[in-house]
Formats: sequence, structure tokens, C-alpha cells
Amino acid sequence: MKQVNYLIASFLAGLIACEAPSEKAPESVPPNILVILTDDQGTLDLNSYGSTDLATPNLDRLAAAGVRFTQFYSVAPVCSPSRAGLLTGKYNYNAGLYGNVDTPNNDPEGKSGMPTEQVTMAELFKPAGYRTALIGKWHLGHTPEKLPNGQGFDYFFGHQRGCIDNYSHFFFWNGPNLHDLYQNEQEIYREGEFFGDLMVEELTQFTQAGENPFFVYWAINMPHYPYQGRASWLEHYAELESPRREYAAFISTMDELVGNVLDHLEQSGQLDNTIIVFQSDHGHSAEERAYFGGGNAGPYAGAKFSMLEGGIRVPAIISWPQGGIPQGEVREQWAGAVDWLPTLADLAQVDLAQASDLDGFSLRKVIFENSSSPHETMFWATGNPEVTTNSWAVRKGDWKLLGNPRDPTKELSFSESDSLYLVNLEMDETESKNLANEHPEILEELRRLHADWLAEILARRAK
Repeated sequence: MKQVNYLIASFLAGLIACEAPSEKAPESVPPNILVILTDDQGTLDLNSYGSTDLATPNLDRLAAAGVRFTQFYSVAPVCSPSRAGLLTGKYNYNAGLYGNVDTPNNDPEGKSGMPTEQVTMAELFKPAGYRTALIGKWHLGHTPEKLPNGQGFDYFFGHQRGCIDNYSHFFFWNGPNLHDLYQNEQEIYREGEFFGDLMVEELTQFTQAGENPFFVYWAINMPHYPYQGRASWLEHYAELESPRREYAAFISTMDELVGNVLDHLEQSGQLDNTIIVFQSDHGHSAEERAYFGGGNAGPYAGAKFSMLEGGIRVPAIISWPQGGIPQGEVREQWAGAVDWLPTLADLAQVDLAQASDLDGFSLRKVIFENSSSPHETMFWATGNPEVTTNSWAVRKGDWKLLGNPRDPTKELSFSESDSLYLVNLEMDETESKNLANEHPEILEELRRLHADWLAEILARRAK
């Protein structure tokens, strides 16, 4: 009997061994990555962030499918530095970009722009097998090595400079008026076609399912002026007063474009395994070209160009259904755009070795476990670091110190005695009172943190 049992056991073992190769677990498929950066979108300008006069169903759909942050910070309150920080995981000073990139006619030698030695998200993901693309706005340099194709992007479609008319595709600032629409480094002409629709068309084509995953940085040039929302949305918001009406129409037009891309990813079976990150580059604009406003920062003072919360606190969302990111949850921990690069590398299991000296941290534990913020401090500064009258800020815990503060919305006014302006965000999120005289020891601690950080920047710059 024992002999019979032994023969049966041997026979079954042989069958299992023969079947084993076909039962091998399939290798995990790397996630696609889509980073969406909007332009001049106010802190609370989504329904999911509390706005009641907007229609933003698609970005709210993204929030419902993922995690949204309520204390998320841009790297800078102005376009170029904020983009440099996002793409490199560094504060803009550490990324070598102090202010907005100049136009080619004002910078014929191409000195302006993010230094080419900086490692971008595209340069991080490309060696890991990702096909990389930038669709939309660049604004980080104009010479070949500083353009998208020189900074790790396989494909570029969009405009090089800071803003364009969405139908003529001409630079929308001052003369000389320059046409600004490119496919890689080739200037192309699509006059009369809405740039938003062109971006969706390009995204849909590039993100077709393929052998390799995609990394796409979609830098949407909306709701940056000129406000050019669809006529249907202008009609929808007919009861709103200007400039909220024009701004809202552009926000909803932008949201509609995001919906087109989400629908494409869903229909092509890729949405569940695509990590989608969304944020605004900084607060809304109060410039003349933006009708002096239109955006909504809620209780927060400030706007674009300001280190006040309304200039640097932005909406931010991350979604990845297949990766198990919680759905419909909120994180109140403070984090920032510098964190996206290490977070995405962590989630996609991409080696971070070539991206050194990062200022950001992986938010994996914050996202999945609701753990505390990895940040002890955070720094902001724009303009020449040797000029002492430029605005700057440093935050440690709930305390924030602003140097040379300004408020483009004119809700707050500052005197010479406010050149060092101390606030506690837990006690007063409106930043309406300077606590410098009441807490001199905290002011000195934060001032020293900024001074030491700046000294390192200047020492490196002098080399």
C-alpha cells in the first residue's frame, strides 16, 4: 500500500512540476504617469475645495478617486521658478532659476533659463523605460539645451514662452509679437484652432496604449490670461460679475479638457494604472491683463507674485486606483511641489540616484497612512538672491516668517516696520497681523533659518 501511495505522490508531483512554468505570476506593469499643472489657478477654485460658483466635475472626479491636499505649496508664486521646482524636486534657487525666464529678443545669448545640468522628471523616468512628453507651456529656457527636448522629453508640443493667445498662438505680453507654437523644436502653424483642443489631441495620440509606459507633463496654460473660455461657459456664467465670469468660464473650459483626457484613458483601459498628479503652479493673478482678478483664495490673503498663502498655497490631488491610493480622502499635512518627483519615483519604483540634493520627500506614508508631514521647514524666494529687498518666506511648523511681504490684491498693507512679518497659520490663516514684536525669539529663529539657507545658495553660486 505504501508503494502505491508513493507512486501516486510521485506522479502528482510530476504533474505539478510540469504545470509550474505556465502558472508563473505575471510581472507587475509599471504605472503610466500624468502630471497636470494648471496656470494661475486660485487656491480654492474647484468645487472639491469649496467653491460654490464653479462647475469643475472632472477635477472633482479626480479628487473623488484619490487624495487631495489642503496645505500644499507651490515652489514659487511666479511661473518659471515654480515649474523648475516641480520638475526637479528642488527649491527654485537650488534649481538655478531665480525668476521668470526672459524672452529670446531680450536674451539673445540664451543666458536666462533653468541650467541644463538640472535633472528633470523626464530625465529620471526616461532611462527607466518611459516614453516622455511635455504638452503645453514650457517657460524654462529657449536655447536647444534648455528646451524640452534638451531636458529629457522625447516629444514636445506647445509654447516656449510664458503665455499665448489661444487662437493665434502669438506670445501675449508685449512687443515684438512673436508666434509661439512648436512641435519639438520646429515652429508650426495652426492659426484659428483652439490651443486647448490641440493639447487634448496631442495627449490622446501620445498616450495610446503601448509597450512602454508614458510619462506626460501636461502644463495647461489656463486659466492664465488672456481669459478665453468657450462661449458656452461664458453663457453658463452669465449671472456672475466680471472678472469672475471670464475667469470661471476659462476654469470650466480647462476642466472640460481634463475630462476629455480622463475619458480617453478610461476608454483605452489605462486610467486605473495611471498615476495622475494635479496642482496649480501658484495663486491666481491680479494683473491688469487678468482684469485685476477673478480667482478665489478664500480666507487667504495674497495672489500670484506674493509669498502670502494666497500666492503659494494651491489645490493638489493625486490618484492611482490600481496602486491602492485611498479614494476621496483629504490630507491636511503640509507638503509641496518639490515632493512630487521623489513621490512618483517611489510609487513607480524608479531609481532616484541621478536626482541628487533634493529638497522634496516621498509622500507615500502621508498618502497611504495619513502620517505626519516629512517637512520640518520650507523655503521660498524669488529674484536675485543678492538683492535684499526681494520677497522671501520660511515656514517651520505653524510659524511662517515673510521678508518684504507684498499683497497684489491690496487686501493687506505693509509698512516699513513689516519688512519682517511673522504669522502663525494655526492661529490666523489670514496672516492679517504681524506677531514679530510679540514673539521676537521665534522671529529670530526663522530669520536665522532663512539667512543660513541663503548663505548656502550664495556660496554655491560664487563657485
